[in-house]
Amino acid sequence: MENKTEDRIKIIGERIRQLRFKAGYTSYETFAHDKGVDRKNYWRLEKGANCTLKSLMKICDIHDISLKEFFKDIE
Repeated sequence: MENKTEDRIKIIGERIRQLRFKAGYTSYETFAHDKGVDRKNYWRLEKGANCTLKSLMKICDIHDISLKEFFKDIE
C-alpha cells in the first residue's frame, strides 16, 4: 500500500513539473522566483515530496486550473 501512495505522490510531482514546462519555464528556479514561490519548496514538490493542500492549491492558482483539472489523468 505504501508503494502505491509513494507512486501517486511522484506522479503529482511530475504533473507539477509538466505544468511548469507548459507555462514555458525550463528552470524551476526561474519559475519559483517569477511566481513568488519558495524555490526549495517548489523543487521538493516537483520531486514528489509530500505537500500541503495549501501548496497544491497555490500551484493550481498559478496555472489557473482547478483541482479537478489538476487531477484529471491521475488515478
